[in-house]
Amino acid sequence: MYSPGRPGVNQRKAKQAFWKHIATGLPSEDAALASGASQPLGPRWFREAGGMPPLSLAPNSGRYLSFAEREELALLKAQRYGVREIARRLGRSPNGRPSGQPCARSSPGWPGTGGPPCKPTCKLGSAALSWASAANRSRGPPCHGRGGAHGRRADRRWGMCWSPEPISRRLRVDFPHDVSMRISHEAIYQALYVQGRGALRRELSACLRTGRALRVPRARTQQRGKPFITPEVMISQRPAEIANRAVPGHWEGDLIIGPNRSAIGTLVERTTRFTMLLHLPSRPGYAPGACIKNGPALAGHGAEAVRDAIAAKIAVLPEQLRRSLTWDQGAEMARHARLRIETGLAIYFCDPRSPWQRGTNENTNGLLRQYFPKGTDIGRYSAHELDAVAATLNSRPRKTLGWETPAEALAKRLISAQQTGVATIP
Repeated sequence: MYSPGRPGVNQRKAKQAFWKHIATGLPSEDAALASGASQPLGPRWFREAGGMPPLSLAPNSGRYLSFAEREELALLKAQRYGVREIARRLGRSPNGRPSGQPCARSSPGWPGTGGPPCKPTCKLGSAALSWASAANRSRGPPCHGRGGAHGRRADRRWGMCWSPEPISRRLRVDFPHDVSMRISHEAIYQALYVQGRGALRRELSACLRTGRALRVPRARTQQRGKPFITPEVMISQRPAEIANRAVPGHWEGDLIIGPNRSAIGTLVERTTRFTMLLHLPSRPGYAPGACIKNGPALAGHGAEAVRDAIAAKIAVLPEQLRRSLTWDQGAEMARHARLRIETGLAIYFCDPRSPWQRGTNENTNGLLRQYFPKGTDIGRYSAHELDAVAATLNSRPRKTLGWETPAEALAKRLISAQQTGVATIP
């Protein structure tokens, strides 16, 4: 059951500060603490407002009475003081307000006075989305997925599902001579989220392409990059010898994720396709389904666990096979700087949403799905069993190697390196 908590008293300044911090990209909890409010209030204020500031963020001009002045005015009025005496005690002019405008608690829109609401109800957004999604409003096909960490994915209605920007642009095409049919996509967004305060209403969020019920501040979306990624570790800085596979010792890595937050790591050598698997067991204190916010990563594939597993595997290799490692921008590689110091590996990261930049590893993961089909709890396999799977894969002839096995190709290049000092492809 929803708990309203302690009634807020003069929270306007705190809320203004809260929404200013939200605009800078701070999470709701941190924005609440920075504005002097309690941490649980932040997410509540954000949800209740639908992700949109419910009040003006401009500083108070002093023209209007503050909350404390309104309270003082009510007390003085109850004691039957005159208007001029009240104005003198408040430090205000008795004629400071426009002629005919009611004062303080009797003003229109003040709760309990029966006046009109302060802001008109906006129907612009719902009308626009209804016009854009009126066709083909049927339920989608049944979802047969096994479900993930958040359970089975619910069906969504099928519709045109236009975003506000296509709506805005299409109106100009359909009504080229009607100036009244001009509206910006930002105005539609604001109308939607202001009308649906307290999270966007379900019938409206179903029309949006993303289905997002709360609007995300723009500054927060611009901070989605991984903080441990710097320009010098991007794949664009990787030497050319890695791209052309001329020298062995350059690896690609990734995680294969299974149910119950189980995972194994994969390391594939680019030149010979030699594969090593990382055993990532859950750590003490891990319980399936339990997740401690901002707590330690106990599932086994956190940054510390992955760093230790890679360091242990790489340490058994000859020095000429420990040159570089290319990974995607997963949070499990947040300790890459420490890994580079411990192993001497040069670490590089792919561009976001670019799995083809680790094509060798992606192909190998596809082969591994023969042994670990999707839906398999990978955590039940021991390190010895993973080594057996890797040995089986390394003894399989490959077309790209001229039907040599990865183990044979790796041994040949090691012998070549010992004889010539440089391991190259014959």
